[in-house]
Amino acid sequence: MSNDFYKKILDNNKKWVESQLAIDVEYFKDLAKGQQPPLLWIGCSDSRVPANEIIGAKPGEVFVHRNIANMVIHSDMNMLSVLDYAVNVLKVKHVIVCGHYGCGGVKAAMGNQSIGLIDNWIRHIKDVYRLHEDYLNSFKDEDERFNKFVEINAQEQVFDLAKTSIVQGAWRNGQDLTLHGWTYGLNSGYVTDLGVNMSSNEELDEVYRLKFTN
Repeated sequence: MSNDFYKKILDNNKKWVESQLAIDVEYFKDLAKGQQPPLLWIGCSDSRVPANEIIGAKPGEVFVHRNIANMVIHSDMNMLSVLDYAVNVLKVKHVIVCGHYGCGGVKAAMGNQSIGLIDNWIRHIKDVYRLHEDYLNSFKDEDERFNKFVEINAQEQVFDLAKTSIVQGAWRNGQDLTLHGWTYGLNSGYVTDLGVNMSSNEELDEVYRLKFTN
């Protein structure tokens, strides 16, 4: 990071604070009182996919977890801790898993090149490809297959999310909690709802049947 860039981001912070205070002098005092976000966002670490900006949300409205390729892995204690806090403490009503077209992690999982430490993470994405290999290989155009893989990966992460003990417990207790799968277009700015919206095990079974058995 160059010194000029570092100085710029510090200056930008000061300007942002001043602009917020000009609108509402109590803005930061109110934020400091606590958070009650209605939404947990599980997205990709890609710097081009900022959760709040995409959906026009204000600070305090979105609880966020990000990792490479927006994965929901049952041994990932970071993700599980975020999910547990969001569901059981903050009582969020929606969880969105948002993938994005052009995702480098998904692209890497389509090949066999070793990248380094990240290979261990990419293996989980490769498992998704293997699960849908015949369907994905039916797309002869590589870009089309890549886009479809991004969508399927996001869908599968929603299904894995639904199977966590945290979500299962919330549904069992009658908690108002709905899961969603999205993709985001870097070249358009628009999100696409992938049609994997569910708020119970019954809906999970139905959505899974419609998506992958027809």
